[in-house]
Amino acid sequence: MTETQGHIIVAGAGLGGLTLALCLARAGFAVTMLEQAEKLGEVGAGVQISANGARVLYHLGLAEALQAVAFRPEQGEMRHWQSGETLGSRPLGQASEQAFGFPYFHLHRADFHQVLADALAALAPGAVHLGAKVTGFKQSGSGVTVMTQAGDSFSGDVLVGCDGIHSAIRAQMFGPDAPRFTGCVAWRATVPTDALPPGHVRPVASNWIGRGGHFVHYYVRRGELVNCVGVMEQDAWQAESWSSEGAKTAFLADFKDWHEDVQILMRQAESCFRWGLFDRDPMPRWSEGRVTLLGDACHPMLPFMAQGAVMAIEDAYTLAQCLAVGANGPEPALRHYEELRRARTATVQQMSRDNIQFFHNADIPNLVERMSSHREAHLWLYSFDVTDQDFAS
Repeated sequence: MTETQGHIIVAGAGLGGLTLALCLARAGFAVTMLEQAEKLGEVGAGVQISANGARVLYHLGLAEALQAVAFRPEQGEMRHWQSGETLGSRPLGQASEQAFGFPYFHLHRADFHQVLADALAALAPGAVHLGAKVTGFKQSGSGVTVMTQAGDSFSGDVLVGCDGIHSAIRAQMFGPDAPRFTGCVAWRATVPTDALPPGHVRPVASNWIGRGGHFVHYYVRRGELVNCVGVMEQDAWQAESWSSEGAKTAFLADFKDWHEDVQILMRQAESCFRWGLFDRDPMPRWSEGRVTLLGDACHPMLPFMAQGAVMAIEDAYTLAQCLAVGANGPEPALRHYEELRRARTATVQQMSRDNIQFFHNADIPNLVERMSSHREAHLWLYSFDVTDQDFAS
């Protein structure tokens, strides 16, 4: 596609959608972003961005802005849920830059979202339309028209659904269906660092692996906050909201036998939230004509490889490049985007699901072997260079 014919409509202004809009705008496309919320923002707390995602963000010119709000962990470690023993570790920090050329970041989701939103506002003023909940679309051989709940319509050359696990775009393309409850329920909380004993949290990403659950914590916002996520297996779940506030007493009860270091974090949490974890099986295709999907809309995954946001970032760069060099028009470009992304994202979906058994069974006899395999998986993930592909369709 050329600059004169490249007008892309992006449904959803989350992390993946904003990254895509930036990639497209930098490649010379006109972008219209439709966001159902009345105000731009992000829910949740922590997000981890490994080198394979940081590569794209640096390409977008965001290095300085990210460094101003991020925390760089020295390493990742696994600890035993009761003894506190460090069972294994992998180097991050300087080792990430030396091995892969880019850093490993811990970010507060709101800070990361603001960095992306600010960059898009500077590059493509007026691209974001708030209060624009997409209700459907129509397409022809020459373009796509998107309708919103407010009665507005927007026309462009391509529509990309970046509207999450409950994607309305996905439902119209492939029919409605329900995501699958994974048997895991998560608690999240943030704790001000100055509310904790000095040095209580080391400058690392800590994953306490236990029996029937695990607990992750790490610094965000330059080290001013500690992000905590505790996951427990449960038979059923009735809601999926990131913002369902739960009682701290129930949070403490779920992890009552865990190490005192974990207990201290939970006791100092200002508030806590509880949500069910859902995913889907890999999709055989993501596109239909001039419409495609990105991120959680097509490959939602458990957060157990810390790659959900990063896979969306890789998607965004790949899709923008496929459209930019697609000499045969948008439809072949969208099919090529799928070809480049489906196998990798399906593998990461399965890795994340497999880690339920790994993280929730600290006393398995082959733990050392499993940790070695886990480290190899991270090397495969982090070493991937999304810019080094043949994007021509």
